[in-house]
Amino acid sequence: MIRHEPNHDPHPDSSPAQLALLFESPGAGRRIWPVHELVGRVRELMEQEFGDLWVEGEISNLRPAASGHLYFTLKDEDAQLPVVLFRKFASLLRFQAKDGLHVLARGRISVYDQRGQLQLVAETMEPVGAGSLQLAFEQLRDKLKAEGLFDLSRKRPLPAFPRAVGIVTSPTGAVIRDFLNVAGRRHTGLNILLAPATVQGENALEEIEAAIANLNASGLVDLIVVARGGGSLEDLAAFNSERVARAIAASHLPVVSAVGHETDFTIADFVADLRAPTPSAAAELITEAQHNIGEHLALLTRRMERAAQFQLLQARQRMAHVRMESVEARMTMLLLRLSQRLDDIGIRMEETSGAQLREHQRRVDRLTASVLQHDPGRQIVLARQTILTARERLRRVSEHKLYARRSQLNALHARLHALSPLAVLDRGYALVLDAQGGLIHSVKQAEPGETVQTRLSDGTFTSRVEATKPFKQGKKRKQ
Repeated sequence: MIRHEPNHDPHPDSSPAQLALLFESPGAGRRIWPVHELVGRVRELMEQEFGDLWVEGEISNLRPAASGHLYFTLKDEDAQLPVVLFRKFASLLRFQAKDGLHVLARGRISVYDQRGQLQLVAETMEPVGAGSLQLAFEQLRDKLKAEGLFDLSRKRPLPAFPRAVGIVTSPTGAVIRDFLNVAGRRHTGLNILLAPATVQGENALEEIEAAIANLNASGLVDLIVVARGGGSLEDLAAFNSERVARAIAASHLPVVSAVGHETDFTIADFVADLRAPTPSAAAELITEAQHNIGEHLALLTRRMERAAQFQLLQARQRMAHVRMESVEARMTMLLLRLSQRLDDIGIRMEETSGAQLREHQRRVDRLTASVLQHDPGRQIVLARQTILTARERLRRVSEHKLYARRSQLNALHARLHALSPLAVLDRGYALVLDAQGGLIHSVKQAEPGETVQTRLSDGTFTSRVEATKPFKQGKKRKQ
């Protein structure tokens, strides 16, 4: 006799439960990351954690791009790190980056999504050891020296008796006052034309360059003095720039460099035709011949005054009258020459502008024809049609493959269901299990009083064996 006692399955990990696990979804409990989301998340974490830091290393594989960006690698003995320095920051460097240079770079760690590559996005950089300004000074000095801008053969002598001197300096500093004081004391007839310019700061390069060019174009001066008071290397940075150096070299008038104190040396000093230790010394140098003659005349004058003061007075009056007439004549001729030169420049500018305008129009016509020949709109339409055709073909192939795989999966599911022991239970059969969950095949495995489990198609129940009755040998079992 079997007594029914309802109960839940105490062995959830038994073989039927294990079979049921085969039908669980393969993606259950997992998070799937698209590549771009994962790389973007890594980039955000890196930029948050390493948003501002200094990195020291040696530059290698430097690749300046046409866009102005600098791409290179910082390396040491054990590792290397790609670095990008974008154009707006690269243009602020005060030295020239090159392979093998040991530098400190400041920026943030990021990830370049397209290659999944760690990189340093640098914002500034300075050499290790020598300062950036000193290194820039040495690099530019060596470069211009190699070009021959420092050669003595290109140095021009100063005019012994200049009529007018152009000076490029700040109009509010002490330099112009000292220069005027010395020049006025040593040469009262010297005309001085001030070309005002900022001598330090962001606009200094452009203003100094323009002032030199304007003095050359004016025709009013015989030589140019570029002057500034002393200061640190940062204060003198404008006169250590390539733009100012090339402006001095391009001047057709002799240039005197009077920048800083006697111990200060700048690139402008090497390029100029003459270096003066100070702005006051520059005033002395350009008036030296006139001053010497003045002293000699003063000596002769004193001698002549003692011998013939009256005759000297008359000679001075006659000379002053002749000089005034001569100056007026020279000024008149100078004004006429300037007027003629302005007319000539105007005519040449009109001719040059017309020729350039015609050339630009021809270039525009050629480019327009080229653009029309390679119409991007037509190429876009063709590319869009190709993409649509490929997309439709991919959709049909995908649907076909999906249908075939679905049919194959259904067939496998039917076969698996047919072979499953659970399908046999649906036909009215039952499985009898002992207390350990083992399958009972014979009454010999069941003892009276033992608890057994019976598994049906829709659940299990627990029973206790009251008695066993084996069949006799050869006797047919009742169905």
